Amino acid sequence: MSKRALTIGINDYPGTDGDLSGCINDAQDWAAVLGGKGYAVTSLLDEAATRDAMVDKIGDLITGAAKGDSLIITYSGHGTWVPDRSGDEVDGRDEALCPHDIGDGKILLDDDLRTLFDQRPAGVRVVLISDSCHSGSVTRGDEADLDPGLPRARFLPPASWMSLSALAATRSRPSSLMGGMTRAGGDLLLAGCRDTEFSWDTQFRGRPNGAFTYYAIKSLHTLLPGASYQQWFRAISHYLPSTRLPQTPQIFGSRTARHFELFS
Repeated sequence: MSKRALTIGINDYPGTDGDLSGCINDAQDWAAVLGGKGYAVTSLLDEAATRDAMVDKIGDLITGAAKGDSLIITYSGHGTWVPDRSGDEVDGRDEALCPHDIGDGKILLDDDLRTLFDQRPAGVRVVLISDSCHSGSVTRGDEADLDPGLPRARFLPPASWMSLSALAATRSRPSSLMGGMTRAGGDLLLAGCRDTEFSWDTQFRGRPNGAFTYYAIKSLHTLLPGASYQQWFRAISHYLPSTRLPQTPQIFGSRTARHFELFS
C-alpha cells in the first residue's frame, strides 16, 4: 500500500483583481503534515498550477494508484462557476476551481474532476480537501489566533474573468460549489464552508492562511491516535464558524468513509 498526496495553492491570479495571500502557505502546510504522515507529496504552486498541470497531476495520482493505496488532494485558491452546458445542474451552473491561468478562461469544472476521479482503480481511497469559495453569518468559535482586520473571500466572481456575453447566458440562481464537488467522486470531501458561505483568506499571528486550513491543521494536535475523519471534523467545528469567520466546514461521504482512520 502506498500513500501519495497532491497539494495545490494559488495566490496569484493574473488578469483578475482576485489575488490571495494564504494559499501557498496552506499548500506547504498540508505538504508538511501529510509528509509527516508518510505520504509522498507533490505540490503545484502559483504559476505551476495551470489547468493543464492540475489535470495532469490529478490524473497521474489517480491512474497510478493500486488497490489499498491512499490518495489525498488539497486545493487552496478561488472557486467560481460557469453556465451549465450539459444540463446536469439544477441551478443552471457548473461549479469550478480556479487555476492560475483562469485569466485566459481556463477553469477546472466539477465535471472534469468527476471524469478524473472515475478513473480510480477499485480499492483506492481518495480524500479531497477544498479550502475555497461562498456567504453567511453566525456568532461563535475561538478567534484567539486571528489577527485584526477583514479577511478576503476565496470566491472569484465570474464577472472578473468571464466575457460579458458568457455571463449574460447564466441563470440568476444561487451557485453551489460544494454541491458540484460532492458529485466529483472520491470517498470523502472536506470543504471549508457551506454552499451559501465564503471560505476566508486571512492571517494568524502575522502569517497568511486560509481559515479552514489553519484550524484543520491546528485541530489535528487535539486528536488521539487512531482518530477518524469524523472526529477530526468535529474538532475543526470547535473553531469554525466564528464571529469574524462566518464559514461552516462540511464533510461529505458515506458513514463508512467518515469513520476511516485519519490519513490511513
